[in-house]
Amino acid sequence: MQLMLIFGIVVAIGAVVFALQNLAPVTVTLAIWTFEGSLALVLLCALGLGALIAGLLSSPAVIRGQWTIGRQRSRIAELERQLAAQEQVRRNLEAELAQRSALDVTPAPIPEKPYVGLRALLSAADAGRNPAAVPRDEDKP
Repeated sequence: MQLMLIFGIVVAIGAVVFALQNLAPVTVTLAIWTFEGSLALVLLCALGLGALIAGLLSSPAVIRGQWTIGRQRSRIAELERQLAAQEQVRRNLEAELAQRSALDVTPAPIPEKPYVGLRALLSAADAGRNPAAVPRDEDKP
């Protein structure tokens, strides 16, 4: 902020020095309008008018950028809230897991299904056991 104040003072001093050195009278004519004044006044007015036009032309882009930044900030805040909620859920689940492991609660083992595979059937047939007990495709109705 102080740097901008110093810059403004330097520009103002430069404008005063410019005005004091350019006191020659000039006439400006635009269509039916005529203006007579010092060269410094005419140049400073032209500079001010150019700055005003540049500001007006660039303001839509600046406003659009500020809206975008505002939307991005609100989106960031929402995502941070969601992250905090997910972190809380994660901590709760970790605490529950630690509590269960402290109680040494293990799930009951799943009993294996009695399944006789093809290898067992073939090995029983090859070992000389009752080959007739092994069903064949042609025996099926």
